[in-house]
Amino acid sequence: MRLPSGRHLDLIHPDPGAWDHQDLSVRLSRTYRWGGESCWPLPLSVAQHSLLVLELRRQAGPGRLDAAGELLELLHDAEEGFLGFDCISPLKAALGAPFQEVAGRLTAAIMRRYRLPDWDAADYRLHKAADRTAAASEAVHCVGWSRREVADVLGIDAAITDEDPLARRYGETPWAPWDADTAARRFHGELLRLCASLGIT
Repeated sequence: MRLPSGRHLDLIHPDPGAWDHQDLSVRLSRTYRWGGESCWPLPLSVAQHSLLVLELRRQAGPGRLDAAGELLELLHDAEEGFLGFDCISPLKAALGAPFQEVAGRLTAAIMRRYRLPDWDAADYRLHKAADRTAAASEAVHCVGWSRREVADVLGIDAAITDEDPLARRYGETPWAPWDADTAARRFHGELLRLCASLGIT
């Protein structure tokens, strides 16, 4: 794969040094959730979703996340930027082991590149709660599913929040998907800040 910087990434045998931070930020800003479906003029990027999950996790407690924990949240779907799509769950199951193997190799390369810790059980539970809340809320506010359909059709058992924590942070219209340039810039800023605090170049 040719990356925005002009570098190249082998998707089957990914080198953790093959991309720079801007490559990842741009790729995630151009990768869309919910199969690209949206009730807004723009679809929702994985970059924006990742920032949403980070904000929800910051609010969840207990205690304040350290920089490594925040980076783990921010990059929890990072492999999707290199895969080029956020595979919806039914399709992911149908694609089976070969797809999971490619995604797993990319995830492992990202873990090495950013020196990410493994999830511990307690942090993973809090992460999944934030991720499910993000998904349920996006489904209603960004895609147009009804609240009943979130549970009955999508099978997401999570609270739906009406308050968009990203709107408070960035001053945008609540739940409005950002354009790709905005999503890339904001993701990249958060990524750079966390990498700098951890000494990751």
